[in-house]
Amino acid sequence: MLTRRTPISIPDAQAKIANLPLKPQTEIIPTIEANHRVLAKPALASYDYPHFRRSGMDGYAILAEDDHDFPREFKVVGEVPAGATWDQPLQPGTTVRIMTGAAVPTEASKVIRIEKTRPSKDGKTVRMLTTESHSNITEIGTDFHAGDEVLATNQEINPGGIAALTAFGVEQVTVYQQPRIAILATGSELLQPGEPIETGKIYNSNGPMLKRLVEETGGIVDFEAQLPDEPEQLKDALEKVIQTHEIVITDGGVSVGDYDFIGDAARQADNLLFNKVKQRPGSVTTAFVQDGTFVMALSGNPGACFVGFYLYVEPLIRRYQHRPSRIKEVKGILAKPYTKTNGYDRVLRCTYEFKDGQFLVYPNGTDRSGSLANLQTTTCFCVIPHSEKPIALNAEVTTWLLPFKS
Repeated sequence: MLTRRTPISIPDAQAKIANLPLKPQTEIIPTIEANHRVLAKPALASYDYPHFRRSGMDGYAILAEDDHDFPREFKVVGEVPAGATWDQPLQPGTTVRIMTGAAVPTEASKVIRIEKTRPSKDGKTVRMLTTESHSNITEIGTDFHAGDEVLATNQEINPGGIAALTAFGVEQVTVYQQPRIAILATGSELLQPGEPIETGKIYNSNGPMLKRLVEETGGIVDFEAQLPDEPEQLKDALEKVIQTHEIVITDGGVSVGDYDFIGDAARQADNLLFNKVKQRPGSVTTAFVQDGTFVMALSGNPGACFVGFYLYVEPLIRRYQHRPSRIKEVKGILAKPYTKTNGYDRVLRCTYEFKDGQFLVYPNGTDRSGSLANLQTTTCFCVIPHSEKPIALNAEVTTWLLPFKS
């Protein structure tokens, strides 16, 4: 049965999702597993770092009072490899051989690099040819003092951050939980992997794509299902995942025809955000909230599904982790002709280059909703405003640069 829908603009649809109240949860996880997780509490330095005076190179440590009249001879009284210390006072005219990263004796003011020295054959003395312009010593607390913030709240941890945390012996961190996401691919035309291709049937390409898009964005897909167009089966699956997930993504079954099962669920939901958007591809894109769970119903057409994820789902997944969207909105210049007219705004899959201070945008092959030929190579979207006349070449267009693309 056909159902009338009231379309809203792309910005209005994005705003409705952006205004949804969220209740992010936190968890404690091992630091070594925290790459790309977002801190919910700041990580503080438990001591000065470095906590000892550290040599920046291999060489010889000398007293300040001996730092003159080069070249000159020194008596070598010891050696300090990394991990060791020298606990005897240096006397004028003496030196210790010291390795990169080793603890510099308290009295020493400078390390003369080994390239500027000539040790005797027996190693008991060394001739230093000249001084250094720098001490070559990293002093206590150069990087952090005890109590300093090593990593801030809402900061996304990367491998460098893991190194900083590990340097302070931090074994666990408090981070925001990644939202749990279920993906329901719908359609009796969908084949299972391994089944032979046949007329009227297609493989479920959207499901694997959506899963990887979610994972790239920072969500966890812990439930996937491929369902036929059977109302009761789809209803049962949807009710189940709504109770156990923060976000549910469906693709297919959201059109305006006789098999509009997801559309029916949206119309009966606690909070229908929208069930039509003034965009192509994907005008039937639908969003609603049921029992506190956000449901994003995307078109089953691959191009529309791909566009819909980035426009509406990616920013929400990022919000669960107190991070901004990785999609960068810029003003682009349409550098390749596009002659179609549109009753709705059209989101083109494009490529871009940054040249002479401008983002030059090039439509990337077909703009058909059902095509997936350009999904691999698309690096941005641009919006062609609805109009009765073709858009001019070199017109300024709203452009979204996609993450994880180059």
